[in-house]
Amino acid sequence: MSITERIVRAPAETVYSVLADGWSYSDWVVGTAHVREVDEAWPAPGSRLHHKAGPWPVSIKDRSESLDWDPGRMLLLKVHVWPLGAGNVRFTLDPLDEQATRITMQEQFTDGPMLSVRNKVGDVFLHFRNNEALQRLADLAERRKG
Repeated sequence: MSITERIVRAPAETVYSVLADGWSYSDWVVGTAHVREVDEAWPAPGSRLHHKAGPWPVSIKDRSESLDWDPGRMLLLKVHVWPLGAGNVRFTLDPLDEQATRITMQEQFTDGPMLSVRNKVGDVFLHFRNNEALQRLADLAERRKG
């Protein structure tokens, strides 16, 4: 499992508002090119957002599904990256004070060919990718707080 953390200079509610905004997904999720549709109930469990992954012209239509949530504190997603497989990603928000939040992102492959790289090498790759994703998420949250 890859675990990546970042301190964001924004309240947990603001950080969660970015996670809960399915239309912002392609702004911070590395590898997502375009959001096509967001279920009205997003991010309630069972709801989905539909997106394209990868660069044009080889981008593929894919989706992510909310598995669990604790509004303002946690979001658990099932992410699909076919033909590579699928995985679970958990975002946990820990308020440090009124203006700072620790985001912890845990990701691991659960299905498909990428299970074969569920090891330290795969975790290092995910860590670098997720570090960039959390930087982008932080940028969005820090701009929203004002």
